[in-house]
Amino acid sequence: QVQLVESGGGMVQDGGSLRLSCVASGLTLVNARMGWFRQAPGQEREFVVVETRSGGGDTYYTDSVKGRFTFSRDNAENAVYLQMNNLKSEDTAVYYCVVLGEFDPATVREEFLYWGLGTQVTVSS
Repeated sequence: QVQLVESGGGMVQDGGSLRLSCVASGLTLVNARMGWFRQAPGQEREFVVVETRSGGGDTYYTDSVKGRFTFSRDNAENAVYLQMNNLKSEDTAVYYCVVLGEFDPATVREEFLYWGLGTQVTVSS
């Protein structure tokens, strides 16, 4: 029923750019709170960027991608995007788009409602 499909991953050199897309079906994203997470080999899954309000309006990025990655959404396409510029080898990971529920500021934990299957991003030196 609900499906999130990521695309746009690939292999690039240091300094290269990629644009990730996440298209949802079975769910309207207009009033959803969305985010992108990533998981590198042997690492825990970490957040890349999250919307801080349902339906968008503001975003919060992890420090390592600030100034390089840009989140956007297109409600007409029922999609969200992640523009990644000046990619570095440490950005290598599987990237996932997620639909987020409640955020608990006491534990700094997100509630994850839906996950995409992920798209691989590989940055070579």
